[in-house]
Amino acid sequence: MAISNTHPDFREMVRVFARIGFLSFGGPAGQIALMHRELVDERRWVDEEQYLHALNFCHLLPGPEAQQLATWIGWKLHGLRGGLVAGLLFVLPGALIILALTALYAVAADLGWFAALFLGIKAAVLAIVVQALLRIAGRALNTGFKRGLSVAAFMALFLFDAPFPLVVLGAGAVGMIVAAMRPDWLALKPGNGVPIATPRPWGHSIRTVLIWGAIWATPMVLVLATLGRSHVLWDIGSFFSQLAVVTFGGAYAVLAYMAQESVQNYGWLSAGEMADGLGLAETTPGPLIMVTQFVGYLAAFRAPAPFSPFVAGLLGAVLTTWVTFAPCFLWIFTFAPWIERMENSPRLKGGLAALTAAVVGVIANLTAWFFIHVLFSAVANAEVGPLRLNIPVWSSFDWRAAVLAALAAVLLFKLKWNIMRVLAAAALGGLILGLAVA
Repeated sequence: MAISNTHPDFREMVRVFARIGFLSFGGPAGQIALMHRELVDERRWVDEEQYLHALNFCHLLPGPEAQQLATWIGWKLHGLRGGLVAGLLFVLPGALIILALTALYAVAADLGWFAALFLGIKAAVLAIVVQALLRIAGRALNTGFKRGLSVAAFMALFLFDAPFPLVVLGAGAVGMIVAAMRPDWLALKPGNGVPIATPRPWGHSIRTVLIWGAIWATPMVLVLATLGRSHVLWDIGSFFSQLAVVTFGGAYAVLAYMAQESVQNYGWLSAGEMADGLGLAETTPGPLIMVTQFVGYLAAFRAPAPFSPFVAGLLGAVLTTWVTFAPCFLWIFTFAPWIERMENSPRLKGGLAALTAAVVGVIANLTAWFFIHVLFSAVANAEVGPLRLNIPVWSSFDWRAAVLAALAAVLLFKLKWNIMRVLAAAALGGLILGLAVA
C-alpha cells in the first residue's frame, strides 16, 4: 500500500473525527462518502488505495462497516488510542441524541399527537426500506447464482421462518465453496497476487481477542453477579451480543431478525414501535444499527425492577450499545494486521459475495414484514405444514398509513428528496391526518 501524504497530530485527528461524528447522516453510503471527502480528498491522511482496501476489509466483518472503517483509519494514524477515539466519536453523538429521543418516546408514545407524528414516520420507513432493497439488489445481484441465493434466503425467512444466523452464515459457507469451484458464478475478481513478506501476527491477534473479549463480557458479568439470569438486562445483553456476531449486511439486513425476536419472542415492543425506532435512527447521525439502543431502552424501561423506569431504560440503552460496539473494536484491532492477506483470499471474497447476495433476500423479508405490520394493525400467524406465515387481517387495513407511504415513495423515488426531508414531510402528514381523523 502507498503511504499517506500527511500525518495529523492526535488533537487534530480528534477534532476531525468529532466533526464527522456529528455530520454522519444518510446511512453507510453517506457516511463512507463523508469520510472519503474529509480524510482522502481534503486532508490526504490516507490515500485512495488504502481507503478502498480498508473498506473491503470492513465488509468482511460483522457490524457497521462505516464505524469500523473510521476505527481502522484512526488505528492506522495513531495506533490503539487513535482507533478508540475515531470509533467512539463516530458512535457517541448519535448515541446520545437517540437516547434522549427514546426517553421522550417512552413517556409520550401514548399521546395522540405523538402517535400521529410517528404514524407518518412508520410509513416513510417502509418507502426507505424499499429504496435500500432496490439499491443493494442493483449492486449485488450481478449473476444468476447470486439472484438464486437471494430468492432462497427470502423464502427461507419469509415462508419457513428459518433462523437468521443460519441463513447468512450458511450463504457465506456456500460462497466459500463456490469460489473454489466456480468463481464466475460469483463474478469474483482475482487478487493482486503479491506475496506478503511479513510474518503472520498470531500473537497480536490472540492477545487482542482475549483483552477485547473480556471488555465485551464485563457488563454481562456484572449483571449476572448482581441481578441474575432472570433479569431483563441479562436477556438484553445476551441477545444483542449474539446479534453483534451475525450483523452482516448492515442494519437493514439484521433488523427483521431483531424485530422478530424482540416483538414475538421477548415481547419488548410492538412491530409499529420497531418501525418508529428505525425512523429515529434514520434521523440521527451515526450507524443505523443504533436502533438497537432504542429496543434496549424500551425493554428495560418496561420491566424496571429494582430500578426506576428511567434508570432501567438508561442501563438497558448503555448495555445494548456496549455489547453492540465492543465487538466492532475487537474485530478491527484483531484483524487489521491481516488486511492485505484477507484481500488476497478468494475463499473469503466468495463468502462475502454470497453473503451479500443473501442479504438482499433478508432485506426483502424485512420489507415484507414492515409492509404487513405498518399497513395492517392486526396480523395472524398461520402454520401450513412446514410453512410459517404472517397473514394480515384485511379489515385492519390502515388507509392513513397507505396514503403516507405512497407520499413518501413519491418524494423519495420521483422527486429525489433526501431521507431527512422525506421523514419530516411524512411526520407532518401523519400529524395532520391523525388529528383530522381524531
